[in-house]
Amino acid sequence: MIELGPGAELFRMLGGIFWLIFITAILGAALIPKTKKGKTIAVAGVLGMLLLFPGRQIVEKVQRENAARTRLAEAEKRFQEHCKTAGEFIQKTVENVDGILVMKVRPEGQNFGDQYKMDDPYGHDLPGDGYIGNFLRARNEKGHLTEAAGGYRYVDVIDPSDGKRYRYTGAVREVTRISSPLIGGDGKPFKTTAFVLDKIPSVDPQPRYGVTYDDISTHEDREYWIAGSSLRVIDLQTNVVIAERIGYMMDRGQGATGQGGSHPAWDRARDHACPSNPATDQTRNFVEKSLRPIQEN
Repeated sequence: MIELGPGAELFRMLGGIFWLIFITAILGAALIPKTKKGKTIAVAGVLGMLLLFPGRQIVEKVQRENAARTRLAEAEKRFQEHCKTAGEFIQKTVENVDGILVMKVRPEGQNFGDQYKMDDPYGHDLPGDGYIGNFLRARNEKGHLTEAAGGYRYVDVIDPSDGKRYRYTGAVREVTRISSPLIGGDGKPFKTTAFVLDKIPSVDPQPRYGVTYDDISTHEDREYWIAGSSLRVIDLQTNVVIAERIGYMMDRGQGATGQGGSHPAWDRARDHACPSNPATDQTRNFVEKSLRPIQEN
């Protein structure tokens, strides 16, 4: 049995004129033929035409809508099961940490809607140097990251191109920028101050604590537009995870585009996440709950 549900709205859209014509045709089919057999054939023909067009289209649309609702319910059930294991798990807090090893840097670019790309869209905040720099920024009185140097004193990163470890520090210096015509500028260079990164070869010993992330989604999760993430803080001397955040998010639009899906799927999914999923600074905010930077005097 087909449950019309919201699909019944389409019947109303057909308008009174169509139904007047249809009712007239049914009455004609029932009254004009002289024999009972003729009446039966005529009525069946009118009903058949309704089923083929537009009745068939209506039925198919309702079937699609019912299937979509069923699939969304299955996705929601799967998502809620994952949320039972999600959360922040802090096993140890370390004070006065001067530097950390970022074991994996977020790649450039952001996955907005690639359903099966296992690149941890839940945990994405800033890519490349921005990801590194966030660990080196100071906080203002409201706790927000600023353009000033602060936070950890250094961040070590292993460069995959040569396998060597490099040390990054942050500073505010005078730099030259170009006034972009795209935002009303004149295309000429000008001087300003900005937060910048300095990079030098690192020295031993490496930092005791490392930070890394992984996509923990399965292919079946992604079929329902669910992304899973593990963000870990590791004691590299003991190889023990001392803090971990497990998070999941789901696109309730199930990858829809166009009307009703104007925002990219993984952006929409941030509004349906456990735990809640801010778009920026999330990695630094979590890591600091376990590794607290040295406070400058």
